[in-house]
Amino acid sequence: MSDFLSALRNGFGFLTTIPVGITMEGIGKLMKHIYLFPVIGAVIGALLGAIGIVSSVMFHPFLTSLIVVISIYYLTGINHIDGLADFGDGIVSHGTREEKIKAMRDTAVGTGGLIFCIIAILGIFAALISIQETSVLLLPYALIVAETSAKQSMVTVAAFGRKLHEGFGAMTVENTKSSDFIIGMVFTGAVSYFFLGVFGVEAFIASQLAGLLVLHVANRHFGGVSGDVVGASNESGRLAALLYIGGFAWMV
Repeated sequence: MSDFLSALRNGFGFLTTIPVGITMEGIGKLMKHIYLFPVIGAVIGALLGAIGIVSSVMFHPFLTSLIVVISIYYLTGINHIDGLADFGDGIVSHGTREEKIKAMRDTAVGTGGLIFCIIAILGIFAALISIQETSVLLLPYALIVAETSAKQSMVTVAAFGRKLHEGFGAMTVENTKSSDFIIGMVFTGAVSYFFLGVFGVEAFIASQLAGLLVLHVANRHFGGVSGDVVGASNESGRLAALLYIGGFAWMV
């Protein structure tokens, strides 16, 4: 199997719960093709979009939104939202940077992390309902744009961040090149424009600004980026894109 195909397969194993098989050698290859993150995000978004449109035929928008939220975390796993929880715990913790990093790395979920996760999930749920109220047909396109943008948010944070400590987060930061960032931005921008036009590109930009905000907060509180921060950027990027689309869907 070529390095590219191995990287792609392991990318699905790394970013989703799809049982495609994953190895450390394959992860190493993925780290040389980090621009594939948004490509995988587009596929995830298409799957979620299919689930959303089928659900909308049978169920009320509230239930459809719940099904989509459950599907997001069933398909992508809880690693990223766990990163958001740890990120939240670290931010609300008092003390030095070292104490904040210790709180972020603590396996127990605190109040800060819990609140961050509740806001993220409720935000996605509300945005999905708003999108469906405008047009059910908009739902799959919104999910594709949001999930592709979320994965590019991870690339953006890794491209401009500096590692805190060893781990998958450090591997991502160390291996993300400017070319990965540029290719990812071009791909995600093209996907966003194809499905939602200029409005989609605006949602994509909103997701990247959310990722950069996560990076800014991480630098201020922790002095760098960890896997938890990268995971938090995925959640914030998805949320920002969906909230933008849900809040301004009437413009489409």
